[in-house]
Amino acid sequence: MPSPQKQRPDDSITVGEFTRQVRALLTKHLRPCWVRGEVSNLRRQSSGHVYFTLKDADSQLSCVLFRMDALRQTVNLRDGLAVVVYGDVDVYEPRGSYQYICRAVLEVGQGRLQERFEQLKAKLAAEGLFAAERKRPIPAWPQTVAVVTSPTGAAIQDFLRVLERRRWRGRVIITPARVQGEGAAMDIVAALNRIHEWGGAELIVVMRGGGSLEDLWCFNEEIVARAVAASPVPVISAVGHEIDFTLSDFAADRRAETPTAAAELITSLFIELCDRAKEAAKNYNRSIDEVLRTHRHEIELLHRRLALHHPRASIQQAQLRLDELAGRFDSLTRRQLLEGATDLRLLRQRLGSASPVQHIHRQRENLAALGRRFDRATRQALRREKDQLAVMRARLEGVSLQQTLKRGFAVARDQQGQVVTRKAVLKPGDVLALDFQDGEIATRVEET
Repeated sequence: MPSPQKQRPDDSITVGEFTRQVRALLTKHLRPCWVRGEVSNLRRQSSGHVYFTLKDADSQLSCVLFRMDALRQTVNLRDGLAVVVYGDVDVYEPRGSYQYICRAVLEVGQGRLQERFEQLKAKLAAEGLFAAERKRPIPAWPQTVAVVTSPTGAAIQDFLRVLERRRWRGRVIITPARVQGEGAAMDIVAALNRIHEWGGAELIVVMRGGGSLEDLWCFNEEIVARAVAASPVPVISAVGHEIDFTLSDFAADRRAETPTAAAELITSLFIELCDRAKEAAKNYNRSIDEVLRTHRHEIELLHRRLALHHPRASIQQAQLRLDELAGRFDSLTRRQLLEGATDLRLLRQRLGSASPVQHIHRQRENLAALGRRFDRATRQALRREKDQLAVMRARLEGVSLQQTLKRGFAVARDQQGQVVTRKAVLKPGDVLALDFQDGEIATRVEET
């Protein structure tokens, strides 16, 4: 140690600098480790942090368990409890005191189990039992799922509740087994063997709810880990809570943090496929609507073209022409009658003004001749109009549907009574009605 005389007071450092140097030395040279002792002076703060002193016969150590780490622990800390804690040392600079930052807490008995767990895990990992390349994919949509668990536990109820809520369609076969205590490991292995002998499962789920390390220990037994790894059917291990790890988790093809998470994993692709099916149905309906709109538009255009070329339209036009000619004939007749009446009135006036008999006879003869001319002109006009009407009627009859049928044509109609004008709309097996001159017959399309 250097002598005080060899150092000058000007070379001094502050308390904070000294404390930081101490902290640097402690955190650098003291690696995280397990420390065993007895809990005392336990204090739980409203923030969720837990403070306590870990002591033995020789010394004591200030410890802190921060909120998130405290929430993960399964040990019920209390004064006088013998525990093993894992963490690392740190210095609280404002007070210049060091404390142990705990990350995990186990009861003393659990410490031995943890050591046994690590040894067995290393052994099985060395054999390749946990290798990633031997993991099999979980079936995307399993129809039958076998579950190894206690049928009376809350885990299976949570599992089934999630499947029901997510409307999963499949079958769940519960294979009862003890999942805690003596003989539970043999029960789990026997349940797996029964499932394999049955051969009807596409996926196996090994599950139980949370608990202490002792409660979950049956899933750390070597026979269970080997049975899970040797299963010919893919296995999901859903044991404990998120912070709990067992050897069956490592040996299984997939680990689920909880039984609920296992149910969500199984149904995830099912829900995705259902969503895709709904979207496909929407797209299909939209496509059908678009096709229907297109065909409706085409049908409307065909109806318009048919209305323009149908014989009924020609007949209606002829009828309008006939009505027009009849009106003109009536107008011409009335005009000629009015003109004759006017002439007759003038003649009568002239006759009244000229009284000689001869003149009267001549006028009578002229009047008779005029009447004959009027009658002859009227008859000729009527004859011309009748001839025109007869020609138009003949032309109308020549283009009528009945005359078309008489010339050897036939009209084809489908089962809805619509006229078929194109071969493209027909397919083999369609039934058609053919209209001939003397009636209607039914026929079937053999080929198009």
